Amino acid sequence: MTTIELFKASLSQAAPPETLDLALRALWWAGKGDWDRAHDCVQQAEGNPRCDHVHAFLHRQEGDLGNARYWYGRAGQPVSTESLQAEWKAIVLTLLETPSAASRATTL
Repeated sequence: MTTIELFKASLSQAAPPETLDLALRALWWAGKGDWDRAHDCVQQAEGNPRCDHVHAFLHRQEGDLGNARYWYGRAGQPVSTESLQAEWKAIVLTLLETPSAASRATTL
């Protein structure tokens, strides 16, 4: 099973794996449909590019495109034109592949 498959499989649990950083926890909650919890996670680490990127996604998901553009800019990312589902998956993959998440991914 790939890491993204493990991440998606973990969505059946009641809480995110403890080993995930705040950005991945936010995407986990977003994957469960809990926007408020996802937003709470990213707000805890504003200024962290990983969280700022997820923050942008969340405001795009919410339909607040002006706020989303602001957070994409803070994250140094282009404004996404992908479907929300495709963007969610792309961000998860990117964050799981980064060194700070690589060691955590094995424990999903």
